[in-house]
Amino acid sequence: MAIGLSHGGTTIYTSPFPSKEILVGTREGVVTLARDGSATDWKVIHRAMTDKHISAIIKEPESGLTFAGAFHGSVHASADDGKSWESRDTGLTQNDVYSLAAQRINGRVRLFAGTEPAHLFISDDLGANWTELPSLRSVPCVPKWSFPAPPHIGHVKHINFDPDHPTTIYASVEVGGLLRSADGGEHWEEFSGLYEDVHRLMIHPRNPRFLYAVTGRGLYTGPDAGARWDQWTRREDEIGGYPDGFVFRPSDPKVMLMTAAHDAPGTWRTTHFAGARISRSKDGGRTWEILRNGLPDRLQASIEAFCLEEAGEAAQVFAATTSGDVFRSEDMGDHWQKIISGLPAISKSGHYRNLVAA
Repeated sequence: MAIGLSHGGTTIYTSPFPSKEILVGTREGVVTLARDGSATDWKVIHRAMTDKHISAIIKEPESGLTFAGAFHGSVHASADDGKSWESRDTGLTQNDVYSLAAQRINGRVRLFAGTEPAHLFISDDLGANWTELPSLRSVPCVPKWSFPAPPHIGHVKHINFDPDHPTTIYASVEVGGLLRSADGGEHWEEFSGLYEDVHRLMIHPRNPRFLYAVTGRGLYTGPDAGARWDQWTRREDEIGGYPDGFVFRPSDPKVMLMTAAHDAPGTWRTTHFAGARISRSKDGGRTWEILRNGLPDRLQASIEAFCLEEAGEAAQVFAATTSGDVFRSEDMGDHWQKIISGLPAISKSGHYRNLVAA
């Protein structure tokens, strides 16, 4: 099986055995990496949709299809692990797709696509036809949705689901806040008490009432389904003040990894330096240690795609950057190796431009 490594797609996989292929979402299409022999011997074996800036890649296990969402490029599907793709965008009235997700609801697979401007679309026929969930834009905070960089329009950055209640959906709007629907997207409520630049919402697999909100000012936790929020990391912390990637080990969810830039992207435009780090918590996010073995301390680039795959007792973690590097760890972050470099930028929209000196 090939897994996806992208900004707005699946970030945690459970597999029967470690995957030997990765589909990387880059600003020049989907690049397939394959391992040949040793764990460090990875190479590019295929490139597809090189005219598309790929934002999200997901695997839909029941159909075996892979879906890719593209910035300025809609949604595409592959039946052969990324070798060939077809457009599936009928009814998708917004072309800038930032996030994709799939969930079984009422006995069938439903696909979700989050876009810029911040709209949410669904498909019940594996992407052949899409319809909008207009109620997302009925919450009172919609007029405040924005984004610091031009064109200053907010987007749906991440989509997640309650593992015990499949019709409970969380949508993270950047910049706008965190929204939840308990009825499959018919009605939405907005959360208060946390920073409105929400990058992603992760849910504790053994206690779905315990929420982790990764924001532009640090990590927040909602121990009672978000009725209140506690800020556990802050902008000034050494692990990095602008977190984004966040994964945990499904069999031991107190072990977590998080990526963070030193400061927000607005500073990158002048410094051309993200200062990204990867950190690990072994106590469910209360304390963090910076991981350095095999990683540069404070990468110049930003880590824009991050995923974990667990296969029995084995686990591998991948991190991809705006400079086209991919790092891998097979021991939950104790050691890292750069498995490839020179790929097109792995980047959320135009982040990579801020990290290239004029």
